[in-house]
Amino acid sequence: MRKDVRILLVGEPKVGKTSLIMSLVSEEFPDVVPYRAEEITIPADVTPERVPTHIVDYSEAEQTDEQLFQEISKVSIPNKGASWCISSSYCLLITLLCGVDIFRVPLILVGNKSDLVEHSSMETILPIMNQYSEIETCVECSAKNLKNISELFYYAQKAVLHPTGPLYCPEKKDMKPLCVKALTRIFKVSDLDNDGNLNDNELNFFQRTCFNTPLEPQALEDVKNVVRKNLIDGVCDNGLTLKGFLFLHTLFIQRGRHETTWTVLRRFGYDDDLELNQDYLFPPLKIPPDCTTELNHNAYLFLQSVFDKHDKDRDCALSPEELRDLFDVFPYMPWGPDVNNTVCTNDQGWITYQGYLSQWTLTTYLDVQRCLEYFGYLGYSIIAEQESQAAGITVTRDKKIDLQKKQTQRSVFRCNVFGDIGSGKSGFLQAFLGRNLMRQKTIKEEHRSYYAINTTYVYGQEKYLLLHEVFPDFDYLSDSDLACDIVCLVYDVSNPYSFEYCAKVFKQYFMDSKTPCMMIAAKSDLPEVKQMYGCSPLEFCRRHKMPPPQSFTCNAASAPNRDIYTKLTTMAMYPKIYMHLLTADVISYHARLRCMCTCNRCTFCLCQNFLNSELLQTVRAKLYAVVLRSHKLTALNPDVITQQQHTSHSNNLPGLSGRNLAACLLHVSQADLKSSTFWLRASVGATVFAVLGFAMYRVLLKTR
Repeated sequence: MRKDVRILLVGEPKVGKTSLIMSLVSEEFPDVVPYRAEEITIPADVTPERVPTHIVDYSEAEQTDEQLFQEISKVSIPNKGASWCISSSYCLLITLLCGVDIFRVPLILVGNKSDLVEHSSMETILPIMNQYSEIETCVECSAKNLKNISELFYYAQKAVLHPTGPLYCPEKKDMKPLCVKALTRIFKVSDLDNDGNLNDNELNFFQRTCFNTPLEPQALEDVKNVVRKNLIDGVCDNGLTLKGFLFLHTLFIQRGRHETTWTVLRRFGYDDDLELNQDYLFPPLKIPPDCTTELNHNAYLFLQSVFDKHDKDRDCALSPEELRDLFDVFPYMPWGPDVNNTVCTNDQGWITYQGYLSQWTLTTYLDVQRCLEYFGYLGYSIIAEQESQAAGITVTRDKKIDLQKKQTQRSVFRCNVFGDIGSGKSGFLQAFLGRNLMRQKTIKEEHRSYYAINTTYVYGQEKYLLLHEVFPDFDYLSDSDLACDIVCLVYDVSNPYSFEYCAKVFKQYFMDSKTPCMMIAAKSDLPEVKQMYGCSPLEFCRRHKMPPPQSFTCNAASAPNRDIYTKLTTMAMYPKIYMHLLTADVISYHARLRCMCTCNRCTFCLCQNFLNSELLQTVRAKLYAVVLRSHKLTALNPDVITQQQHTSHSNNLPGLSGRNLAACLLHVSQADLKSSTFWLRASVGATVFAVLGFAMYRVLLKTR
C-alpha cells in the first residue's frame, strides 16, 4: 500500500477548485477566494485510511501548462473539479491524461456548485465514464453548502489506495485475468487440506489472517447462501469452491467494496499492479561472512505440512502430477529433471519425503534469496503466521568460532569433490543417494546433476552432507569451488595417471589451508595399478598427515556402503579432532589397542588400553632385557667365575664348577626377573584399582 496520497485538482477557471480545498480545511465557505490555494497536508490520523494526504491546487492564471504536467507526474490522482458543462479543451485534457502511460492514474470527475441546479446531471457524465476506464467515480458536491466535501476527498483517497482499474473490466462486467490469477493462488494457499474447498475452519483462518477477526457461524452461512443463490457449483460439501470464491470478490467490486479485495491481495503480497511485491518475496536478511544459512524447525514443519497436503496417495513420495500441483502457486516450475538426480527418489524415480526436504535444504544453503522467494509463493509468512519468510531461516555463526570451541551447531556441511575426468566423481555422488552403478547408467546426460545431498548420522545426530562435484579444470577454480567444510579427492585405482591430478590440487590449494581433506580410491573393485607419481597415495597421505586412502566402489548388486559419507561428515563437524585421530600413525597405534567395547571413552576402555598399550609393553620388554643381559654376562665371564671360586675356597665354602655356577646364576636371574615382573604388575594393578575407585567415587557423588 502507498505510504501517502497526493491529490491534484485541475479544471477550467472559476469552477470552484480552490473553494473545495478551503471549505474542507475551514469547514465553511470562504468569503474571499484566492487564485490558488497553497498545498496542504492532512495527517494520517485524521484520514479514514490512516495515510497522509497531500492536496494540490492548480491555477491556469498563475501556472503554465508545463507546470501542470509536472504536477500531474507527481500526483497519485488528478481530481477534476469542474462544472458539468465540460468544454472541448477539458475533454482534450482528459484524453491526454488517460492516453499517456506515464499519467495513467485514477481519475475522479467532480461536479461542483450543485447548489445552483435543481436536478442531477449524472446522465450527462456517464458516457465519459464509459469511454475512459481510468475514471473511478463521479461526485456531485457544493463548496458553498459543504455538500459531499469530505466524501469527495475520501473517494479520491480510496481511488488511489484501492483502484478499480486493475481489478475489474466494466465492459465485460468481470474481473481481469491478472486479478483472477492472483485470487486463484490465494485460494490454493488457503486451502490447507487441498480438497478444492474452503471449509469453515479454513474460511475462518482466511478471515482472521486478512481482517484480524473471525466470522460468526451465522455470517459464514449467510455468505454461502449468497453464493448458492447465484452459482450452482459455488458451494460443495458445505465448503466454498474456487468459483464461489471468485464470485464473492466480483460481487464486492461491483458493489463498490473493492477495498475488501485489495485488503486480501495486499495481505498475500500483491502490489498495485497485481504482481507479488519484491519486499514480500525478498525480505531483508543479513548474512555475515563465513556464515551459512539453514532452515529452522518451524520451516521444516511448514514444508512437512506442504508435502502432506499434496501427497494424496500417502506413499511418502511426490509423483510428477503431485509435484506440478504443489508448484501450481508458482509463476514457473522451480525444479527441473536434475533435481531427481540430486536427492533420494523411490524405485519409480519420484522424489521421496527425505529427498524433498533435502532439496529445500540445498536451496537454502546455496541460494537463500531463492529460498525466500519460493517460501513467498507458498505463503509461508501467512500459513506459519510469521512476519516474513526470513523467520524460517537460521544464519549460523562464523566457522572460526566453531573451530575455537571445537563444536558446531550447524546441520549442513559441504564437501567439494575433486578428481580427474573419469575418476568416478559422479558415481561417488550418486552412490550417496543409494544408487549402484547399474542405476547410474540409466541417468541421461542432460539430466545430470553436479550436486547430491542426503542425511547422515554422526553420534546419533542427523546431519545433511552436501556433495558438490567440481569441474576438473585445474587452472580455473573459483572461490565457491574452494569454499567448503571438507575436501574429497577422488582417483581411479585402475588408472595410473589419475592420482596425479588429486596431488596437484591438494598442493596448489589445500596443503596450507585448514580445510580437512580425504583421499578416495574409487573403483576399488578393479585391479589396482601403480600410480605414475613420485610416491604412492598411501605415502602421500602419510607425508601430509592425511587419513589413508579410503577404498570405494559402487559396482555392487545392492546399495553402496555409506560408511565413507559418515566419515566425511564427522571430519567436517570436528576437523581438528578427527584429522588427528585419522592420521596414519594414530591409526596404526590404535590398531594395537584391544578394547572389549571399542568405544575408547569409558573408564574400562581407558584402563584396558593402558595395560595393553605399546608404551607399557616396551617398558616391560626393556626391563626384561636389561636384567637378563646383566645376569648372562656375569654367568659367562670366566674371570668372575674363577674369582668367585677362589673366594669360596678361601672361605672354606664348598666349591662349584663353572657349569654348575652358571646354571645357578641363570636360575637366580630368572627368579629375579619373575620378581620384577610381579612388582610391575602389582604397581599397575594398584593404579588401575585407584582409577576405578576414583571413577566410582565421582559417579556416586554425582548421583548424590
